[in-house]
Amino acid sequence: MSIFEYAPAPESRAVVDIKESYGLFVNGEFTPGGGASFKTVNPATEEVLAEVAEADAADVDRAVKAARKAYDKVWGPMPGRERAKYLYRIARIIQERSRELAVLESIDNGKPIKESRDVDVPTVAAHFFYYAGWADKLEHSGYGTTPIGVAGQVIPWNFPLLMLAWKVAPALACGNTVVLKPAETTPLTALLFAEICQQADLPPGVVNILTGAGETGRAIVEHPGVDKVAFTGSTEVGKAIARAVAGTDKRVTLELGGKAANIVFDDAPMDQAVEGIVNGIFFNQGHVCCAGSRLLVQESVAEEVLERLKRRMGTLRVGDPLDKNTDVGAINSAGQLARIRELSDIGEAEGAERWSAPCELPTSGYWFAPTLFTGVSQAHRIAREEIFGPVLSVLTFRTPSEAVEKANNTPYGLSAGIWTEKGSRILEVAGQLRAGVVWANTFNKFDPTSPFGGYKESGYGREGGRHGLAAYLKGGQA
Repeated sequence: MSIFEYAPAPESRAVVDIKESYGLFVNGEFTPGGGASFKTVNPATEEVLAEVAEADAADVDRAVKAARKAYDKVWGPMPGRERAKYLYRIARIIQERSRELAVLESIDNGKPIKESRDVDVPTVAAHFFYYAGWADKLEHSGYGTTPIGVAGQVIPWNFPLLMLAWKVAPALACGNTVVLKPAETTPLTALLFAEICQQADLPPGVVNILTGAGETGRAIVEHPGVDKVAFTGSTEVGKAIARAVAGTDKRVTLELGGKAANIVFDDAPMDQAVEGIVNGIFFNQGHVCCAGSRLLVQESVAEEVLERLKRRMGTLRVGDPLDKNTDVGAINSAGQLARIRELSDIGEAEGAERWSAPCELPTSGYWFAPTLFTGVSQAHRIAREEIFGPVLSVLTFRTPSEAVEKANNTPYGLSAGIWTEKGSRILEVAGQLRAGVVWANTFNKFDPTSPFGGYKESGYGREGGRHGLAAYLKGGQA
């Protein structure tokens, strides 16, 4: 139990109208799918929320043709200042419907309402505002002004609405049209975004949203009418996509897995560092590609850091995602929970010492207590494989060079964190880390003006900022 007692403060579900069934969004209208349907489930309760259409190959073809027509006839030729008006309108509607979007995201995904309300949805609106500003200024981007065409976009379940914004906003600003597939476990906010597109009077075919599982995504990626593929998800699927588009003219950006190192030196501001460690791994239940899942602590302060960290973990509230007091919500699916448990059990079997924050977990739904492992070596699977859950592996180091060596000893390269009061050390270490994003004395800070992406098996290309335009303009390199 937490050392603090809180009265429940639940957010109301009444602000959201969840339909019994949903179709596909093609050419500006909701239509039935040609395939089967599937259920989307509230991971906190295992309650079935809705029946959702699964797009088949014919649906994908229909959506791509609608996107092509819209690109050729309407959106591509439209002046940037006119496209910007639609993007601004979408951004404002997102702000107006922010409470509805946040509640629906927490219900369908399992993340705490304070994260969807205070982080996800405001950042979604900010991305559309930011790229609306670019729409009539593309000549200043350095990548030309010519859009690529039809973009096929496949997004994950950990940040359903935010990943949509990362991909849709720059694509539309540059004059492309979109066929997007949300994850099968979290389709509802993407479908609500389709309603927002209707509300904004976006021309039919500019945004098409196809729900479904892996086969639907594969059909989008492999469709000959798709000019650009953008994917965020697992490294395994990313490799399959790279193979599928090899030998074609399709442009590709991939934002894949990670195993980020969060490096704490002996002169780090300890209270601040502990908060950064907690935010780095337990934010969004650890369902973050750039999560700081490997904590590297200098030996001389390791004992103190662990003591403070355990004390702080003991205050985290795990439970109802719609309760405003909740810090750690539900694991997104039964399958993901099984993987977290499997890798955690392997960590124990390999000799690492496991410690979980004392807390009572709900009896229904998918839950996992915030956990850390000590006595971890670089050979342990929990130190090498992406767990994608609230599990932290703790390793120690003696010198900065050893910290860099251990941080880079991974097939991934998405992000890293450095905690020290020496600016010179930050610059020295950051320059040696093979990571796309390096945070200094903070973690998990995002802004639409800043590019994000990885190295090695964490993918290629950048999303966000001016660099994010490169993926959607013919003069870009992504």
